[in-house]
This record gives sequence, C-alpha cells and structure tokens, in this order.
Amino acid sequence: MDDFTSLAVGFARVLRGAGVSVPIDRVTAFANALGVLGIASRDTVYRCAMATMISRPEDFEIFDACFQSWWSSYQLAMPESIPEQTRIALELVSDDLQETDSEKEPDDSEADFTVRLRFSANEVFANKDFAKCTQAELDEAARAMDRIALVVPRRRTARKVPSKVRRGALDIRRSVKDAIAHHGEPVRVRFHAAGTRPRRIVLLCDVSGSMEPYARALIRFMHSAVAGGIRVEAFTFSTSLTRVTKELNWKDPDVAMSRASQAVRDWSGGTRIGDALRQFNEQFGIRGMARGAIVVIMSDGWDRGEPDLVSREMARLSRVAQRVVWVNPLKYTPGYAPLARGMSAALPYVSDFVEGHSLRSLIQLAEVIAK
Repeated sequence: MDDFTSLAVGFARVLRGAGVSVPIDRVTAFANALGVLGIASRDTVYRCAMATMISRPEDFEIFDACFQSWWSSYQLAMPESIPEQTRIALELVSDDLQETDSEKEPDDSEADFTVRLRFSANEVFANKDFAKCTQAELDEAARAMDRIALVVPRRRTARKVPSKVRRGALDIRRSVKDAIAHHGEPVRVRFHAAGTRPRRIVLLCDVSGSMEPYARALIRFMHSAVAGGIRVEAFTFSTSLTRVTKELNWKDPDVAMSRASQAVRDWSGGTRIGDALRQFNEQFGIRGMARGAIVVIMSDGWDRGEPDLVSREMARLSRVAQRVVWVNPLKYTPGYAPLARGMSAALPYVSDFVEGHSLRSLIQLAEVIAK
C-alpha cells in the first residue's frame, strides 16, 4: 500500500467512525486524486476529499470536523527534517566568444548540475537603442551599416530595349536593318520591350533637438546609401531644409560626416516639418526628384509649426511619390501612439510606418525600401 492509499484509508476510517458512509470506490478515487495533485496544500487535499468522499449535503458539517482533526494529526506525524534541496548553477555562454573561452568550466563544485544558457552578443547589440549606446557601440553600428545591402526596386520606362527572347513588340527598325544586311532576306525578326531603371530614393532626416540621440546614426545610414553608388538624394531639416547629397558622397565616412555637419546650420534646432516639406516640394520634389521615387522621412513627428501645413504638404508629396516611408525612432516604445501633432497629421499619407531606433530596425528599413 503506497502513502496516498494509506492516507485515503485513514481518513475514510475517521469518517466512518463519525457515522458517514464511505464506499471503497470513493476511497480509491480519493487516493488517485492525491496521487495526481499531491498533498503539499491543505486546500487541495480538502477539495479532493470533499469531491470524492462526500455525496450528501447533510454530511458537510461532520466532514469539516473530521477533516480538521485528521489533517492536524497528519501534520503532527510528519517528519520535521527538510528534504535535501537540489542546487543548480546557471552559466551564460556567448556564441561570439572564442572557442577556448567557451570551453572553460564554471565553478560549479557546490552545484548538483549546471544549466547553460546560450546567447549572442551581436544579437543583443543589433536590437540596442541608439540612445543607450556608448560611443564605441555607435562606431561599431556605423561600421555595420556599411554592410547593409540597400537593394533599390526598379521602375518601367518609356525607353525600349532589345529583347533577347521572342517577346514584346516587333522592332521594325532593327528587323529591317538585319534584312538589308542579308540582301533583303528577313533572316531574323527582332523584338523590343520596355526598359527598367532604378527608382530614386530620397532620404529626409530630422536633425532637431528632439532627434539628437538618433540623428547622427541615421545620417550615418544615409551616408552608406549615398556612397553606395545608387540613385539616392539626401536632405536634413530642422527649421529649414538642407541638401547634403554632395557632402555625403565621400567614401570616407569621417570626411562625409564632417562636411555634412558643416553644411547643416540648424542642427539641434526647432522642428518645422511643414515648412521643410513645402520647401522640398517646391524646389525639388514636384519638379521631378520625388516623381516615382521612394521618399523616406526620418523624424519623431514633434513639430512646432501648423499641423494643417504638414497635412497639405504630405498630400502633395504622396501624389507624386511612388511610396512614402516614415521612420520614427520612438515607435518601438511600449504603449507608443502617434499623438504628436506633426506625426498624426502626416500618418494618413504614409505608406509604411517603421521603427528606426536600432541597427536591426535599419536593416528592416532596407527591406521595406526594397519590397
């Protein structure tokens, strides 16, 4: 007879002595319930006994008195010795350590066994907020940005290009030219199809005071895109708009960042998103730079200007651009809502609303641009 069966039989004897009828099948059910739920909790044992041993409401008072007496005597009969505890050692192992370091044995002489938790320091770094990074970590993030492959989607053009397969429209000029070369015989029929060209990418970065923890990291990302040899235009804005494509086109990132800092005269100033967008639309965007382009605006949305101006200029921009992507470094914050005046006014005209606070978010931004 095991311990749970002995307990069930003992309690059944107490109930029967008080005049309660307890069939053997109820004793067996009580023992099985104790085997599943255990006897660590008094309330658990009480409910098991009530559910399995009692069938008549008039026996409830007798059951309570019997259980109180039986449980008290059972507690007194328990040994006072505390069972031996299992000691566990916890070891953190980084995937980025050298092999010799990972093979070192931890000091677990007093532990019964060791649990090893493996993590990647690179993975932790990739998700770290730029505002919480040290200067060394920001330098490492800048070097990692150079490895982000920014794939630019292509757009169809009116210019026709030769088709290598028998597909597309008939190229009469080239077909006749080939026939003349073969004494008038149409030896080969030529075809042409619509050509493609990379879409232009326009990057506008907010360098106002509220964006100070993220502005330099985002401009470093802009340098990687501009210096990568693709069709990228770069601007900064705070109280006014500044074109920095030429300054960021240097291969040396230190020289590019220095020249860009000298060109931007309103760094860490106020924010007038509507005025900057109006200046961009009138001088560059509507004239052709934004037509069919992917426009990426990097800003937290805090604006000291009029929200109606932001809404009106965003509507103009969305009509000519292929897509408008808004990068907000504050979007990752738990409980974030786009309540800033500039952000709420611009959001209806945004195609993609993404984060921009970490290296991982910039990698995802590159994926959004390439889709």
